[in-house]
Amino acid sequence: MTLILYIGGGLAFLLLIVGVVVTMNSERGLVEERLERFLDDGDSNSVEESDSETSTLTDWVNKKVEKSSLGDRIARDLARADVKLKTAEYISLFGITIFGGSVFLGFLGGWHPVSFLIGAVLGAFAPRYYIKFQQRQRLNKFNDQLGDMLNLMVNGLRAGYSTPQAMDAISRELPAPIGSEFRRVVREMQIGITMEAALDNLLRRIPSDDLDFTITAINVQREVGGNLAEILDSISFTIRERVRIKGEIRVMTAQVRASGTLLSLIPLGLALILWFLNREYLLSFFDGPSPLCGWGAIGLIVVMITIGYFVMMKIADIEV
Repeated sequence: MTLILYIGGGLAFLLLIVGVVVTMNSERGLVEERLERFLDDGDSNSVEESDSETSTLTDWVNKKVEKSSLGDRIARDLARADVKLKTAEYISLFGITIFGGSVFLGFLGGWHPVSFLIGAVLGAFAPRYYIKFQQRQRLNKFNDQLGDMLNLMVNGLRAGYSTPQAMDAISRELPAPIGSEFRRVVREMQIGITMEAALDNLLRRIPSDDLDFTITAINVQREVGGNLAEILDSISFTIRERVRIKGEIRVMTAQVRASGTLLSLIPLGLALILWFLNREYLLSFFDGPSPLCGWGAIGLIVVMITIGYFVMMKIADIEV
């Protein structure tokens, strides 16, 4: 019976992970679907019917959490990572990974309390790490496409397009993530949001310094006038050079960053492996007349590893 429970729990956890991956990899997000309802037919009945199909508990949690600073921060992080989850769904996933990780590693560790704690910590770290990883990947890809976007926008403005028409051409011609982001900007402007507000929303989703520079130039030109095509052409050259230099720096510092990460994780990974394979050997570190010596040595090790990691990351962090 115990084996059946373990197998059933493992299958349920696996199905949960598959469902989350399918949801996050869906082609269109919740915001895009709602915007399309307004743009296509504007049928309020379809909106009400779709809203009634959602979970009542999820809606209640969303309303409670979104009013807090934590909910706003979670929603911003999900938007920056382009993860198709609501705030309440992310919080539920956070709790499920903590519970699943603690139970799984608790089982591997012989139901020891420390094994439960290790599983809970790893389960709490996993969703956050995935979101941050997706944010970095998406931001780097967006910055690499920004030069092409500016060239396309400059060509459109010189051909007689207005600024919204040039943005619409960007949304149709360029791939994701920059094409999908400008498609959202165009849709927001079509339902009545001002261009300044739509661009501010774009900057909130994509915290890029180069994008901030571009949006500032567009907003200033709309207020004081001038040749926007010439301004963006100059910005395009600057951004292309910055992207090129950043790429070269990433290549030259890749070994330093990889070494710092691996050297910092090896002691932690080795300690976890010894805990689950040979716990008595690891606990012998605390044997003797004064167990405080073992804890003091561990504290010193953690401090030295942390200092070494941040020093190596600081060496690899070169501002452009």
